[in-house]
Amino acid sequence: MSSVLCIILGGGQGQRLYPLTKFRSKPAVPIAGKYRLIDIPVSNCINSHIERIFVLTQFNSASLNRHVNLSYKFDAFHEGFVNVLAAEQTTDSMDWFQGTADAVRKTWRHFQRFHADDYLILAGDHIYQMDYRSMLETHRKSNADVTVAVSPITTQEAKGFGILSVGTKGLVTNFLEKPQDSSILTKFQINDKIRDKYKFFDEEKCLLGSMGVYLFKVGALKSSLKNLEHQDFGKHIIPSAIESGKVQIHVFDGYWKDVGTIGSFFNANMDFISPDPKFHFFTETNFIYTHARFLPPSKLLSVDAQSAQISEGCIVEKVKIRSAILGVRTIIKKGTSIENSYVMGADYYEFDPESSSVKNRGDLPPVGIGEDTDISGAIVDKNARIGRGVKITPKKPHENYAGHGYMVKDGITVIEKDAVIPDGAVI
Repeated sequence: MSSVLCIILGGGQGQRLYPLTKFRSKPAVPIAGKYRLIDIPVSNCINSHIERIFVLTQFNSASLNRHVNLSYKFDAFHEGFVNVLAAEQTTDSMDWFQGTADAVRKTWRHFQRFHADDYLILAGDHIYQMDYRSMLETHRKSNADVTVAVSPITTQEAKGFGILSVGTKGLVTNFLEKPQDSSILTKFQINDKIRDKYKFFDEEKCLLGSMGVYLFKVGALKSSLKNLEHQDFGKHIIPSAIESGKVQIHVFDGYWKDVGTIGSFFNANMDFISPDPKFHFFTETNFIYTHARFLPPSKLLSVDAQSAQISEGCIVEKVKIRSAILGVRTIIKKGTSIENSYVMGADYYEFDPESSSVKNRGDLPPVGIGEDTDISGAIVDKNARIGRGVKITPKKPHENYAGHGYMVKDGITVIEKDAVIPDGAVI
């Protein structure tokens, strides 16, 4: 697949995922205890034998850059790479990226030295497993200028996606980005011929949603970027391409999840620990690659755990765990209960976690979760210091407010990265 170059869009400020994006870009947000969001599209590319990959970002890029550099190292005799390109001032432009298409336009000079027939454009905050070779086959067989990966969605989901109408041969005839007026959805509904052709049996999913996965002929992409007013792929580039060229759909019938909000991100992680998850990490054919940390096995001492996923390097002592994910280097002291929560762990060991002589650092509790603490319905970001006897209770789905070191969004309590929650605090 040396004829394909991949560009992963890191996204903007990630305000809907804040405070998880307070100190990192969206693709660098940890998922499933040991991975980062960026690992999903990069792994999909590697599994599809697409190994020339650029990641574009402009906000809080240091964490992402470090993760990519530590994770994806091809050997000296291999042309593959994963490079992060942050927004930069040049003689041509002193501005930030103004949108997804503008990001590609402003970094185009970095791509030109690599021969490619097609450019694969991906979003950096979606969870799915896809073999892009099948999409490339659709793209080339149809001789399309642009191919858009689509998945059936409901009318309730339409506000968050670009929606399409297509002809019987799969050519896109209309495209609308994130429609807020539900009255216009009728003309985009999947007709019976398309439903029969692509075997869409779920009648509630009556619309075709764009996955934010695009294949462009290089010439078509270069031409579409000439209009400087076209800043965004969904709002500008795709509608323009429909008018001027041939835009084809590629139907994806697997699991696909946009995790752009705290609620969707939390639910996706909780699904990982269900008996039959929608997304499978335990597979021999589609590996999800990440940074090899060389941590010791986790140590569980008198732990009562049900529906738990525990990453490497953890020490958990006399703890009750119900439906929870524990990220790398998670330290939890005795008498604590973790329920329906995602604890991201830590970037480092503050001290020898097996030592019995550990003391607090001044007035601060140690990194991890202290004794006799109850946590339910929460995301605990990395390096958080949660003291003894802390109570974090479940919230209602509509609750949204902030406090010192934490924020409640979509009914989920998010303890911020590096936050300090003192002994006895109640949230």
